[in-house]
Amino acid sequence: MRNDIQAVLFDLDGTLLDTYDLILETFRYTVRKVLGRSIPDELLMAKVGQPLNTQMWDFAADAAVHEELCRVYRERNAVVHDDLVRVFPGTVPMLERLKDAGVPLGVVTSKRHEPAARGLASFDLEGYFDFIVGSDDHPEHKPAPGPVAHGCDLLGLASAACLYVGDSPFDIHAGNGAGCPTAAALWGMFPREALVAERPSFICADGTEVPELFLSS
Repeated sequence: MRNDIQAVLFDLDGTLLDTYDLILETFRYTVRKVLGRSIPDELLMAKVGQPLNTQMWDFAADAAVHEELCRVYRERNAVVHDDLVRVFPGTVPMLERLKDAGVPLGVVTSKRHEPAARGLASFDLEGYFDFIVGSDDHPEHKPAPGPVAHGCDLLGLASAACLYVGDSPFDIHAGNGAGCPTAAALWGMFPREALVAERPSFICADGTEVPELFLSS
């Protein structure tokens, strides 16, 4: 292996799974139902990559309205999940290559544990991973480094030995803060310039490029 990388931690939405349509549809439905109005898509999606509780404070100052937004979002998301979530074309080849090489893998996501597990199970991906760290599994949340550092601890490895792969600026910020080498996933939801601004260690145009960062050919 090159670059001293011994394991890989992944974000979920926008990195392993294509959930853009799922998230956007759920947000549109939720704000119409709870607030009775529309909000521009770019504002709805601006903080994807952080926990839902954090995102919803952008749309409600009142605690009761905030709670209702979260409730309706989760309810709607569960209903439409299987119709709208997809797996990126590069995900399975990437995971197969890493599995064949014996690389330990984990998921560190701002999604709650149960829906994250559901997403992986929808495409039979759960068996690739040693664990999931969801937003309800750790007190800190991205862009704070805590969840990523916790993932490294679960692997029993120093953060410098664990690559963190994500598609949002919050992912790269968290991974860098935890002391991990980071890889920006350009196939996800955020533009290249937003990711480059966080100074990732690597930039990947496709998931199949991830193993090439440190596995010998």
